[in-house]
Amino acid sequence: MVNLLDPREEREYLARPERLGDLVRGRDDLDVLIVDEVQKVPALLDVVHQLIEDRGRGPGRSRGRPGPRFILTGSSARKLKRSGVDLLAGRATMLSMHPFMAREIGSGFRMDRALLTGMLPVIWDSKEPQEALNAYAGLYVREEVQFEGLARRMSSFVRFLEAISFSHGTQMNLADVSRECETPRATIDGYLSVLEDLLLAYRLPVFTRRAKRQVSSHPKFYWFDVGLFRAFRPKGPLDRPEEIAGAALEGLVAQHLRAWVAYSRRDATLSFWRTRAGNEVDFVVYGRDAFTAIEVTSASRIRPKDLSGLRSFGEDYPEATRVLLYRGRDRLRLDGILAMPVEEYLRSVDPGRDLPE
Repeated sequence: MVNLLDPREEREYLARPERLGDLVRGRDDLDVLIVDEVQKVPALLDVVHQLIEDRGRGPGRSRGRPGPRFILTGSSARKLKRSGVDLLAGRATMLSMHPFMAREIGSGFRMDRALLTGMLPVIWDSKEPQEALNAYAGLYVREEVQFEGLARRMSSFVRFLEAISFSHGTQMNLADVSRECETPRATIDGYLSVLEDLLLAYRLPVFTRRAKRQVSSHPKFYWFDVGLFRAFRPKGPLDRPEEIAGAALEGLVAQHLRAWVAYSRRDATLSFWRTRAGNEVDFVVYGRDAFTAIEVTSASRIRPKDLSGLRSFGEDYPEATRVLLYRGRDRLRLDGILAMPVEEYLRSVDPGRDLPE
């Protein structure tokens, strides 16, 4: 394993990236080589490319062994994109890792804890999860500010983090964020790109397939883990706890669905649905053998308005399975809509199976 978090190894490979080739050619018994945090030395991608092309032809492979498999991990695509290096298109499979799913934790899963500190492994396994979460969030801010040379605009970047946290689970209007931060729109666009390239946040597009009504054009914004939303979201006398709790619950469902899409390998997509008239469904999973519309509410009792978006979606897409997730205890069937306790649903989301219906 090549660990580029080790300052010594990072310096060695920055100075001489071809050293990776020497390592591979000197180990005929090497089956798998892991390079962790590869974005720290982008030139290693060129070396890996060459080693893949040379498989079975170079010294040390005289017995016909194909050479090692390479596993390249990283927590940011930003430096790689800016470096213009070979991204191994067509020669590598891109996989993403997500926070824990409830099914991975099993009987140890506690939804109230997940809603407060998130489900990142390093946080979940910590004896002091809240302190670990605050340190994790602060570390990324400091590292990226330093890397981007934003130190002179640190206050602007911090204001942006607070302002964008209010957009978690809602349609994003960068013009409003720009005004809130008193920062030019172009700068706000750049800040958002920083979060996305660090894989800390993402935009959820609108479901438009075979649309029968005019739909909205603005995507929704989510932190990739509900813990980060909690870490950056300001709290004060004017902030209603139920408002924060509702956004956190929606984010927790979002990260489970996003992980299911990534791990299930069904060529599915995750989006949301909102018409210009205001009908909305929080999530739409669409793909091979998957078409599910999901609405999330933090209420413990189902109200008629909680079903209105799913009813409208069913009129346009009768083929879809429709699910309402709520904080109650009973599983119900209402007008063809499955109402299910959200914790039960999260525990049953399994990439090896269809979504619950």
